[in-house]
Amino acid sequence: MSSNEIHVVGQPAMAEQQQDDEPTFPPYMGPAFLSYGFRPFFLGAALFTGLAVLAWVALFAGKVSMDFLYSPREWHVHEMLFGYLPALIAGFLLTAMPNWTDRMPLRGAPLLLLFLLWLGGRLLMAFPWVGATTAAVIDGAFLVILAVYVWREIAAAGSWDRTPIGVLVGLYACANILFHLSALSGSPTDFPERFALSVMTLMLTIIGGRLAPTFAREYLADRNISPLPDIFSRVDGVAIALVLLGVVAWNLQPESLWAGTLLIVGGIASLIRWLRWGGWRTWREPLVLILHIGYAWIGMFLVALGASILGVGFTPENAVHLLTTGAMGTMTLAVMTRASLGHTGRPRHADRLTVMIYLLVNLGALLRIFAPNSDTLTVLTHTILGLSALSWSGAYLLFALVYGPFLVRPSLDE
Repeated sequence: MSSNEIHVVGQPAMAEQQQDDEPTFPPYMGPAFLSYGFRPFFLGAALFTGLAVLAWVALFAGKVSMDFLYSPREWHVHEMLFGYLPALIAGFLLTAMPNWTDRMPLRGAPLLLLFLLWLGGRLLMAFPWVGATTAAVIDGAFLVILAVYVWREIAAAGSWDRTPIGVLVGLYACANILFHLSALSGSPTDFPERFALSVMTLMLTIIGGRLAPTFAREYLADRNISPLPDIFSRVDGVAIALVLLGVVAWNLQPESLWAGTLLIVGGIASLIRWLRWGGWRTWREPLVLILHIGYAWIGMFLVALGASILGVGFTPENAVHLLTTGAMGTMTLAVMTRASLGHTGRPRHADRLTVMIYLLVNLGALLRIFAPNSDTLTVLTHTILGLSALSWSGAYLLFALVYGPFLVRPSLDE
């Protein structure tokens, strides 16, 4: 590993350590593509996401028809929540865990088998040539195995400070299982969808809330710009607790007054937390700034969702897209680009094409949340949703085009 890109989460002091403090592992002699988890999973997720969103647009417009494992709407929701996101989570965690635990990374044949399991789930969800139950089991197994891996590494290394990450990955695996159980039985999938969105909100709040101020602090310190943002303070702890209360209320009583109110309070607390970091001072380096833009989407999502429950502002559907297209899209690409540069021995700087990736994903998110209600299938609706999807998926396809060669070739410092 050539930099401290990922291991700072939950352990800010490590961001200031030298490379000599990083764990060293025996030389890896296999294909570079299988040397670390971020390589296959970031590239696989980018290609899959770009193509899957374009396929959904064609389905939504009635241009094509396909026999998925579930209905087209359920397929789209499932593949965004439990297809593309788990791949990015895996790429992040499989690269971060060795730094957190000083244990050998998953590489070579075991990494390939795990990647093929994820890919098999995507294929069976789209082309269910085996029984529905078998397809659901294969798809559900990926997150379960990832959760087992995370807990094994935490226990083996005694890294109990990483327990929240293990809990969240385990809950995400449960949400996927609940989705399949509901869909197979013909029941609504509202609760598992809400559950997954809540877990992802907490994951972005915790991990993104560490990455953004840590890298801002590093950037500002290098340029003697003060004051430096706190990595974690009482304000951060309170904000996380309020977000937790808000999403718990949303899961228990999604249309209640207290759920809407708590979500708004959690969103305001998140935005206060975001303001305290002063991330706009990193505007000269988009690689840092984009993390703060991504975190801002989380606070706006919570406020918009709470307001929609109270009957104000966005519809619940558009409010949710502040999280899925805004926060998730921006934060995942922020981590993917930074980690791909740092861990392949390249300068941590966003070039013009990387900036274009950031602009496309945020433009796609803005178009989606301000699109007319999708229940009203007008020409305007189709046009805006189409442009949103092209922009958003284009960001991931551009990532695959620009960063793909970095991910399949050896690092420059190897």
